[in-house]
Amino acid sequence: MIEVLRSFAERVDPAHTAILVVDMQNDFCAEGGYIHRTRKADMSAHPALAQRIGALVGSGRDAGTTIVWITANYEPRFLSGAMILKRDERDGLVCCAGGSWGAALYEVEPQEGDLLVEKHTFSAFVGTPLDQMLRARGIKTLVMTGVATNTCVESTLRDGFFLGYYVVVAEDCCASSAKHLHDATLDNVRRSFGEVVDAAALGREWGLAAAAE
Repeated sequence: MIEVLRSFAERVDPAHTAILVVDMQNDFCAEGGYIHRTRKADMSAHPALAQRIGALVGSGRDAGTTIVWITANYEPRFLSGAMILKRDERDGLVCCAGGSWGAALYEVEPQEGDLLVEKHTFSAFVGTPLDQMLRARGIKTLVMTGVATNTCVESTLRDGFFLGYYVVVAEDCCASSAKHLHDATLDNVRRSFGEVVDAAALGREWGLAAAAE
């Protein structure tokens, strides 16, 4: 019989929860990065976003959650024809080339014992060992953070849901240069894929879990 975790506390139990930090890289978050250069996007909110993600990761790590840092490498040699076509329709530029400043993490830093996953498409589950890594650690729940909410965060959480993981989106730890699409993803998650909470709600649960040990 399939076990169903019906309470929020059960779903975000640190013993089987992973925080996924998606694409917090200079090309997506920093002034002078790909998004800033090509879309003239306002990047001023990203330092605070990185701080909130860092605080959530810290509280999760203290409680015993698994931390996963997901980064993109969109060099053409890794891309499908379909992705190259969409890239060329936009601007034809390379984003997050391996080893470049643009691919480096933006104002966040992994620690020893964290998991690192490099992806070459929007979903971190496609063409990577992420699912195997999570299952090997008994992970049942994904806490989603990072950018962009409506692209790589959403693609990853959808695939995670289809693979049987519970999905929790930390809404104040995700962002998009298109706010209406950020909001649409959150509505989609509430409707079909999981739940949306703020970082404080997760911190409270993990603090209670830590205190109970």
